[in-house]
Amino acid sequence: MNHSLGMAIETLVAILLMLTIVYCVMLNRRLTRLKADEHSLKAVIAELITATEIAERAIGGLKLAVRDVNENLGSQLAAATQMSDQLYKQLGEADNVVRRLSKIAIAARPVTNPETVAAPTAAKPSTAKAVAAAAEAFSERRRSKGLAA
Repeated sequence: MNHSLGMAIETLVAILLMLTIVYCVMLNRRLTRLKADEHSLKAVIAELITATEIAERAIGGLKLAVRDVNENLGSQLAAATQMSDQLYKQLGEADNVVRRLSKIAIAARPVTNPETVAAPTAAKPSTAKAVAAAAEAFSERRRSKGLAA
């Protein structure tokens, strides 16, 4: 029995050694794959770092572009505001000139009917064409009388 017990133990140890060797081979293959994955992961990380640096430079360039555009738009907006104010003032002055011209044209009309004398002072010219026509008629009358140069 001693001899068969020894043999059983030796066989059991041999089987366990064989299982250990198979397990070590499997672990070796997994470690090899892990090393390969590690190298590819390092390559991916290096690419990500490069892409991040490029993106940071692009963001810096965009910030400069935004700053330049903001300054240009700010100055253009200020100039446009000034131009708008000037145009508004000029329109007001032009309106005053048109009113005075219409008063002159109305005053220069010949009085043919006493009833129409009171009406033109209350009536306002409806359009710029009417004012222009009245001014032209006034200048024609003055030329025909020899008063205009």
